[in-house]
Amino acid sequence: MTRSAVRRALPTSPFKARIEAPRKHFAVGDRVTHDTYGLGRAIGVEGDSDIAVLVDFGSRRERITQPYATMHKL
Repeated sequence: MTRSAVRRALPTSPFKARIEAPRKHFAVGDRVTHDTYGLGRAIGVEGDSDIAVLVDFGSRRERITQPYATMHKL
């Protein structure tokens, strides 16, 4: 498994440093929407939602892992 190094911005750099997006946190019972699976409800959370969220989408259950780019809380 290869890991890419995180580049840090130097204080004297003329370029702006990348701003990290705030992490999303989900709790059991939260209503969510997913770009692929549609509407669902969180039924399980692993590691305070830092690891994964188990979501019931009605016809299927999916374990969604970080980053939650395609999943949003309603």
